[in-house]
Amino acid sequence: MTDSALRELADDPSSRKRFFKMMGGAGAVSAFGVVLAACGDDDDKDSGSASSSSTDTKGDMAGDIKIVNYALTLEYLEAEFYKQVLESGQIKDKKIGELAKSIQENEQDHVDALTDTVTKLGGTPAAKPKTKFEGVIAKGPKTILQTAADVENLGAAAYLGQAGKIKSKEVLAAALAIHTVEARHAAALNALVGRGFQSKGQGSIPDGPFAKPMDMDAVLKAVKPFIAS
Repeated sequence: MTDSALRELADDPSSRKRFFKMMGGAGAVSAFGVVLAACGDDDDKDSGSASSSSTDTKGDMAGDIKIVNYALTLEYLEAEFYKQVLESGQIKDKKIGELAKSIQENEQDHVDALTDTVTKLGGTPAAKPKTKFEGVIAKGPKTILQTAADVENLGAAAYLGQAGKIKSKEVLAAALAIHTVEARHAAALNALVGRGFQSKGQGSIPDGPFAKPMDMDAVLKAVKPFIAS
């Protein structure tokens, strides 16, 4: 977490107070504490925040742009998955259909917000990938819901995996806000498919006091089967 927004917030009470106010108060305090614990604490502070001040803004944000584009790619996949599911007519249960529609709208909002964020950071938004969800959808509601739960668990872990590397507090705030929504999607879907306590955070009951992050390579490997190009 050296030279990251999370590190600065952990070390600077005044900065942390402003961040919590920006995030919306008490809920942000809880979310921040969980993320800090899950990401761990890095005692290596040699590079410090002063080192980043010598770089230009766009160059300093290159890492954040990469992270936001990575998140954008995942959100593209999620939004498109639910869109195709709804269009397929495979989901006959009205309440489940309403849940899928609600989640799809959330994911599309995430796509729009992340696209805007990349642009504001001076970057170029990642291109929307072509997908291949046909095999999953063809297997029917059970496989669709299990895949949805897997993808939402993955999304929550992906945001957590990058939190300690983000330099901009505004980007960190957005990532934490989206992370909590992805986690709630995952909890709802885990319960819907009957998953209880399971290892690796796949169940509706956590497998420990803190959520488990996943690194970028592991997440991209997991979603590779859903990307056609």
